Amino acid sequence: MTLGPGGTRTDNRTMSTVGAKRMLIESAVPTFDAMITEHVVVAADPPTTFRAARALDLLTVRTPLITASMWIRVLPARLLGKAAPSPPRLVMAEKVGLPGWLLLGEQPNREIAFGAVGRFWRPVIEWRDVAPADFVGFAEPGWGKIAANFSVARYGASHTLLSYQCRTTTTDAGARRSFMRYWWLIRPFVAHIMRATLSAIKADGEAARDRSR
Repeated sequence: MTLGPGGTRTDNRTMSTVGAKRMLIESAVPTFDAMITEHVVVAADPPTTFRAARALDLLTVRTPLITASMWIRVLPARLLGKAAPSPPRLVMAEKVGLPGWLLLGEQPNREIAFGAVGRFWRPVIEWRDVAPADFVGFAEPGWGKIAANFSVARYGASHTLLSYQCRTTTTDAGARRSFMRYWWLIRPFVAHIMRATLSAIKADGEAARDRSR
């Protein structure tokens, strides 16, 4: 995997950790059908940046493209009368609170990971609630698993490299075919959302740094 200005994207690979502590996301989804990672350098130390990531309400991240893509994504459910009201907050450190989604774990000032089980390639997403302890071993045919994380690493004397990674794996060949068709379509939107999320965390982290001075 290489690191470039726009982040790193690698699909259809198995990754391992050599000479470093295994990350939570690696433990949750050690092999995957698709993976995407975005990075940004934050002018704040790792603890400050990590606190900003933990505290971010993901539902506050907005760009015109995000607003349009979210409207399109929920349109089939709305037409079927199945649309549910959005939760007032979506903060990973607050145990998520959405159907199918769960907190996978946290390594303080290093990584926070969250995930979900679902059939998210369908016009109306079907989520499956599983216990955190069952997430790794869940293998019932016909489903997909998403694991995502925020991680921080010191970058120079006073900066932080903030990373946002998402891995997806499926539980059988049919689910994989369905997901990969869906992934081909939505990957650019996912990358855009991830970059916007990192920008929001960067702004919050640098504002917190300024307040502490």
